[in-house]
Amino acid sequence: MTTHRHFLLYKPYGYISQLGSNDLRQRRKKKFLDELCDWPEGIMPIGRLDEKSEGLLLLTTDGKLSDLINRSGIEKEYYALVDGDPTENELDQLREGIKIGLNGAKYETKPARIQRLETSPDLPNRAKKIRDARHGPVTWLSITIEEGKFRQVRKMTSAINCPTLRLVRVRVGNLKVGNLQLGAVVEWDGEV
Repeated sequence: MTTHRHFLLYKPYGYISQLGSNDLRQRRKKKFLDELCDWPEGIMPIGRLDEKSEGLLLLTTDGKLSDLINRSGIEKEYYALVDGDPTENELDQLREGIKIGLNGAKYETKPARIQRLETSPDLPNRAKKIRDARHGPVTWLSITIEEGKFRQVRKMTSAINCPTLRLVRVRVGNLKVGNLQLGAVVEWDGEV
């Protein structure tokens, strides 16, 4: 019987959610997950975070677990710093489902849980500076979705004219980023 291994990673800003690349030009220009840890054979990310997003990324050697998490509607919670101060009506649009562009067509997102955060979350500082409130209002939102379309959260906030300035995944199922620091890796038991 194969013993699988599972890891939680705080993916830093600027890294691609893949282990590496054989393309030397790409290796010179991009940062890959294999720079953060000496991963075991057969490891794969479960889902993705785009290069400009950060936070909790799960990795496993178990393809069945990866497929289960990707397809089962497990909640994913994000903290999004958005440009502007969205109204309750705009937040309700996100809660009920909003049309975003996906593969050249319009897609209506499934209902989401949206909460305005009253204080800035305690997150590690990001290497790249973020525009701050001196240049206009910014708002932290908690956005919980059960799907994960390409750049979905960014497209959702853009649809209400509040583009995302920083996006951090803080939870997948019952797994939380907690006190993990940028680039930190911990092993977990495979339960979500």
